[in-house]
Amino acid sequence: MKVLRILGTRGVPAAHGGFETFAEYLALHLVEQGWRVVVYCQEDGEGPVFEDSWRGIERVRIPIAAGGPKGTILFDLKATRHAARSNDLCLTLGYNTAVFCALLRIKGIPNLINMDGIEWSRAKWGGVAKTWFWLNDWAGCWLGNHLVADHPQIKVHLKSRVADSKITMIPYGADAVTTAPDAPVRALGLEPGRFLTVIARAEPENSLLEVVTGFSARRREMQLVVLGNYQDDNAYHRAVKAAASDEVRFVGAIYDKHIVQALRFHSAAYVHGHQVGGTNPSLVEALGAGNPVVAHDNRFNRWVCGDGARYFDGAAGFAACLDELLAQPEQLAQMRSHSLARFQEAFTWPDVLAKYQTLLEGYLP
Repeated sequence: MKVLRILGTRGVPAAHGGFETFAEYLALHLVEQGWRVVVYCQEDGEGPVFEDSWRGIERVRIPIAAGGPKGTILFDLKATRHAARSNDLCLTLGYNTAVFCALLRIKGIPNLINMDGIEWSRAKWGGVAKTWFWLNDWAGCWLGNHLVADHPQIKVHLKSRVADSKITMIPYGADAVTTAPDAPVRALGLEPGRFLTVIARAEPENSLLEVVTGFSARRREMQLVVLGNYQDDNAYHRAVKAAASDEVRFVGAIYDKHIVQALRFHSAAYVHGHQVGGTNPSLVEALGAGNPVVAHDNRFNRWVCGDGARYFDGAAGFAACLDELLAQPEQLAQMRSHSLARFQEAFTWPDVLAKYQTLLEGYLP
C-alpha cells in the first residue's frame, strides 16, 4: 500500500490556516485513491501520544503543554522522531524546523519539503528569529529529497541554493465559490455588494495601515470590512484603528468557513496588502470566489492575479485605485471575470492535488 506521513501542520481537520487546509485536502484526496495517510496533529495540554482516525485519515496526536513558537518547535521535533521510526514517505509542510529533517535523512526515509515563503525576510522578526529561519531555509534545501515551491519566485529563490531539478513548482488550490447566502453578511450589518474585504494578520508587511488610511481619505459610501485580531496593547494595531473612518468595520477574526465564503462572495472587491510571500491561500480563495482584486504591487501578487487585478503601493496609491474603480463600476465586472478565469487556469484543487500525487509517487520507497 502507498503510504504518506504529513508533518509540519497543526493537524486535521483544518482550523488554523493555509497549510492545514492543504493537508486536509491532500490527505482526503489520497485516501480516496487508496493511500494510507498519516497526519501528525498538535494537541494542547499534557499526556501520552495517542492515535485515532478522521474520515479515513490516521492521526497521530501529540499533546504539547508549551505554547507559541516553543510549543511548535517541540511538536515538530516529536512528530519527526515518530515518523523516523517508520520507512514511509514523508511530506513536510514548511521549513521552519527543517533541521529536524536530519533524523529522516539519516534513516534514509524519503522526505519532500514544501518550502513555503521566504520567512526570514519578513520585517516582523527580530535578529534571533531571522537567523533561525535563515538557517532552516538552508537546512531544508539540503535535507529534503525534493523541494516544492508554491510560486515561481519561490523557485527562483530556491535555485540559489539547489539545482533546478530538485524543485517542483505547485501552487495552492482553493474551492470555487459560485453561490453563498447573504444572511451571514447581513448579520454583520453589511449590504451585499457594498463593502470591500481585507483578510490579513495585522502586521506592517500586510499594508493594513496603508489600506485603512487610503480608504479613509474620503467618503466612499461603502464599507471596508477588516478581518483579524486587533489588540489595544499593540502600537501598530492602535495606529491602524486610529486611521480608520466610520466606514471601516473591524469584525475580528472569523474562522467559520461559511461566513468567510459569504463575505468573499458578496464583496465588491477583495483587498490584498501582503508585500512578501509566495502564493497566498487567502488570495487564491478570493480568485475562486470571483472577487475583483486590489493588491499590493509586487512580484508575488502579480503572478497570482495576473493583469486583470489592480495594484497599489502606499496609502495614496490605494486611494487612487479606489477612486478609479468606484467611479467606473463596470471595471469591477471585468475584473471579476478575470479572477475566475485565472483561478480556473492555475488554482483548482483537482489540478493541484493531481500534481502532488504524481510527484509523491515518484518518491515512494
